[in-house]
Amino acid sequence: MSEKVVLITGASSGIGLEVALFLAKCGFKVYATMRDLSRRKTLEDEAEKRGLTLQVLKLDVTDKASIKSAVDKVFSECGEIYALVNNAGIIIQGYFEDVSDAEIRQVFGTNLFGTMAVTKAVLPYMRAAGRGRIVIISSTGGRITAPGSSAYCSSKFALEGFGESLAQEVSPLGLWVVLVEPGIINTEFFGNNRHIAAKALGPDGPYYDWFQQLEKMAQKEALASPTSVVDVAQAVHRALTDKRPKLRYVVRFRAKFLLALRRYLPGELFERIWFYKMIRSTTQPKLSGGGI
Repeated sequence: MSEKVVLITGASSGIGLEVALFLAKCGFKVYATMRDLSRRKTLEDEAEKRGLTLQVLKLDVTDKASIKSAVDKVFSECGEIYALVNNAGIIIQGYFEDVSDAEIRQVFGTNLFGTMAVTKAVLPYMRAAGRGRIVIISSTGGRITAPGSSAYCSSKFALEGFGESLAQEVSPLGLWVVLVEPGIINTEFFGNNRHIAAKALGPDGPYYDWFQQLEKMAQKEALASPTSVVDVAQAVHRALTDKRPKLRYVVRFRAKFLLALRRYLPGELFERIWFYKMIRSTTQPKLSGGGI
């Protein structure tokens, strides 16, 4: 395969790191970007361990100057950008009443507006080339919600709408837009990029006990999840190499099963079952439940 240039956001850890390494192994010319270059060592050490070569650049998806600098550098060095993998994202957990306006704006600023800004920066180059693929790392949380995730899920629902609309706008130009939808994964997303709303930790808050139970559930689900970052990387690879990629690639069986239930069960029936399960699981500590 001829070397194709891929720009990846949020590549310092977790999904983004593995996608960068996996695509480099598959023969792509990878530009792995991150907001904080002091975190580049993990990626570079792993690349060296695997005998891979990739480029690391600074790119903060919330800073237009940073985006322009990174995109311009890639184009000046390579002459085109074949693919963009929008992976950078954050999660803020907390019941809606406990999440501040600033925290909600932070989630949307990174997950939605950051994705839009980087996409807008690369589109002129792809349009001029008459080819290109834009991958958006979404989530089953963009199609099925859970308590304590109002800020995160609403940003992912918005990403799904953005991806669907953009796909219709650019497909006549020879460009493809793909949404990759993993379920819960035990990655750095539950570490450095996962935050808890400040008010959610207040023991006097009205949702404190429920949120504590929800956190136990989330940790249990993450540790037991069979879905790995490699699974997501493989889905991204298919999105970049399939002759006619699908709009959505759902990652692993559990996510596929949940989304199939939502698709094929009558809407009200699914909502009754799912809402009952989640509400009962978070409000009655002795019961176990599942997250997204």
